[in-house]
Amino acid sequence: MTNQVKGMQLNLEGLRKSFGNKTVLQGIDLEIQPGEFVAIVGRSGCGKSTMLRLVAGLDAPSGGDVLLNGKYSDKPINPAIRMMFQDARLLPWQRVLANVELGLIGTNSRVYAKQTALQVLREVGLEDRAHEWPSVLSGGQRQRVALARALASKPSLLLLDEPLGALDALTRIEMQQLLERLWQEQGFTSLLITHDVEEAVVLADRVILIENGQISLNVKIDLPRPRARGDAKFAKLVERILDRVMGKQESSQTELISGSSFSYLLSSVSA
Repeated sequence: MTNQVKGMQLNLEGLRKSFGNKTVLQGIDLEIQPGEFVAIVGRSGCGKSTMLRLVAGLDAPSGGDVLLNGKYSDKPINPAIRMMFQDARLLPWQRVLANVELGLIGTNSRVYAKQTALQVLREVGLEDRAHEWPSVLSGGQRQRVALARALASKPSLLLLDEPLGALDALTRIEMQQLLERLWQEQGFTSLLITHDVEEAVVLADRVILIENGQISLNVKIDLPRPRARGDAKFAKLVERILDRVMGKQESSQTELISGSSFSYLLSSVSA
């Protein structure tokens, strides 16, 4: 990282969530270091987005704890945490600049809010669109505005709930590169939810697989950045994780596989 890491440490201890008689998450234990980029993958309905909402304080856990920098989370909304969704959720009656300034609500100085909003728009390559309406922007541009809004307050933890899922392939790659660059420059901790295993391997330091409400795979991505998608080791790693997601490999034992450029841990979780 080019700047001093200011990311938040995140610990989940025995985290559980139920809706009525249905248990969505059961006994999630996870430690994420300051400045680490972690991706969560899994089939639809496995509980990954629910876990993100618990971390964000948007839902209350049924059991267990969320610790932020070693302290129990006792605030429903933490100003050091920002979240980005699959849809940009921009206000159509506000121009781009005003939408970004929403990420600075509570700032005493209007001048500071405007200057900061313009700065983050510059960082995402949209300073020249500051005074346009969201309706005239492309899908990728709207997501850039949403990213600028999320980063305007300089969060310590950025939560990403499939923010690139609706984008075309080329725009998605551009956004992945932008996310990686801003993460490296600013040093925030990032937790990404995605269905795209390749995207997870491109961006993350670790990839976590959730199955049946439990962590069944914890993979360290020990590949140099930026990740070379055409590299054989990259492709093999994507294939192995995807096989687990698709149920082609059983989590019957703990296995350590290593090579010259990568190593990862397949860890079984007992029911």
